[in-house]
Amino acid sequence: MDINSKIYIAGHTGMVGSALVRKLKADGYNTLLFRAHKELDLLDHNAVNNFFSIEKPDYVFIAAAKVGGIQANNTYRGQFLYENLMIQNNIIHEAHKNSVKKLLFLGSACIYPRNATQPIKEEYLLSDKLEPTNEPYAIAKIAGIKLCENYFHQYGNDFISVMPNNLYGPNDNFDLETSHVLPALLRKFHEAKECNKNSVEIWGSGKPLREFLHVDDLADACVFLMQNLSANQLYSFGISHINIGSGDEISIKQLALMIKGIVGYEGEIVFNSNIPDGMPRKLLNTSRLNAMGWEPNIKLENGLNSVYEWYLDKLPMS
Repeated sequence: MDINSKIYIAGHTGMVGSALVRKLKADGYNTLLFRAHKELDLLDHNAVNNFFSIEKPDYVFIAAAKVGGIQANNTYRGQFLYENLMIQNNIIHEAHKNSVKKLLFLGSACIYPRNATQPIKEEYLLSDKLEPTNEPYAIAKIAGIKLCENYFHQYGNDFISVMPNNLYGPNDNFDLETSHVLPALLRKFHEAKECNKNSVEIWGSGKPLREFLHVDDLADACVFLMQNLSANQLYSFGISHINIGSGDEISIKQLALMIKGIVGYEGEIVFNSNIPDGMPRKLLNTSRLNAMGWEPNIKLENGLNSVYEWYLDKLPMS
């Protein structure tokens, strides 16, 4: 990419997309393409076709997706599968038709088997059964990875895929019914503190281990890979995507205690074991990315403090 390249960020208002916008603007890229949902419905193939035909972007980041936490994934199974398939298929195909120079597709670590050996290598994709609670979302993301891979093999398109682990940061979803675990915990502890509640309920047993990556680190890694990793290089490794992670993991219980301390809540924590835990452990092997010269910069506690400050700033004035 050069400074004047036309760069389309699909999903620019979301947590990942907005982080990519911040990173690209900070690096001096000045021709960024955005479209709000009301202007461009990514589920509508004709609308996506018209957009690419008119705008002719040089580079594309696909950060648009239907996303949610364990309960949303398990509840809206058909919707998560259908909408994610449609969004990514429309964008990837139109990028191919319109000779986009390079495309980066963002997936999720939930693509890996539930009981994959840890830390998870890229080669473990499709080696065993998926976690049932997020299987539809994972299948959609796997399809996106394979679409990029096979558009390279058949047509020579420079399309690559990256798989980040659990993300957090500004513009996250804090809805308690549809959010991921980290923003849900931040909101629960804050509201419990404000309302002087005696306890906070945490879904699941608290035992699963998770790796968290600040979204600004993810954006930095994505731009790095767009500049430094070609599809030819990626697929010559015998893999279909590359992992992005922090390299550190923490149990949900430890995370809850850390957030409890940051928020300043003094009540009790109650774990609801009737809610499924999801995958018992999910730590990515990022040795390939690290060998290329990229490392994360934001430690979890520092990131949590900054996100809590962002959350407080966004709350309506009482």
